[in-house]
Amino acid sequence: MNARRLRKIALNTAGIAVFVVSAFPVFWMISTAFKPNQEIFSSTPHPVPFHPTLHHFDYVINGGIAGVPFWHYFVNSLAVALGTVVVSGLLALLAAVAVARFRFRFRTTFLVLLLVVQMVPAEALVIPMFVDLRHLGLLNSLVGLTAVYVGFALPFGTWMLRGFVAAVPKDLEDAAAIDGAGPIRIFFRILLPLVAPGLVATSIFSFITAWNELIFAYTFLKDQDKATLPIMLQFFFGRSGNDWGPIMAASTLLTLPVIAFFLLVQRRMVSGLVAGAVKG
Repeated sequence: MNARRLRKIALNTAGIAVFVVSAFPVFWMISTAFKPNQEIFSSTPHPVPFHPTLHHFDYVINGGIAGVPFWHYFVNSLAVALGTVVVSGLLALLAAVAVARFRFRFRTTFLVLLLVVQMVPAEALVIPMFVDLRHLGLLNSLVGLTAVYVGFALPFGTWMLRGFVAAVPKDLEDAAAIDGAGPIRIFFRILLPLVAPGLVATSIFSFITAWNELIFAYTFLKDQDKATLPIMLQFFFGRSGNDWGPIMAASTLLTLPVIAFFLLVQRRMVSGLVAGAVKG
């Protein structure tokens, strides 16, 4: 009994330690965002601001450094991220159904290629994709950038959703077909609710990928009015020094939509885990 209790205490302590180490950078970012410059550059660092201020947030939101309001970049990032989530989720789900439910030639090869393409470093694809987007007339376009992010999210989404689709008993679809349901009704009433947890998980991955990505956005977007939030964040880094207050304020604002999106869909993920349960 003592050994089990000690093991439980050790595991809980280790879990708390991991949480503290992981959460401390986020805490320091938020704390610094509210500190005045005197406290940020003080030789004695303080975890909590003594004289909290909203000056840095006001500076970022009103476009103090680039002359463009924060919300302009926010709308661009939101359009790209939501477009990536919707398009990649739909295509990945259709591809997962095809791979899990149908037998066709080179099916195994296709599945292996899904894994292989994820092993290629994204940075190695910058130049080829730059050339392709230029030939397609999608360079310096949010649509072209969204297409690139969709391409990155599709392999992971297809592979992950394939497992969810394969786990759905085929008997449920056969029973619905016997009752007169067509393919479209079976897809929306039977299959979609049962694979919803996987769809939510892939949407979170797609949203975070599109929301935080910098290299491709910085390379493909030239006009400032089409820039996304990660590009805006680079404006606060300069040769003469870094403006850490606005950097931390902008980083905090950039993090909030990701948290909000996760809180919005996490309930659907939990409810989807028990949706459509059947008795044996």
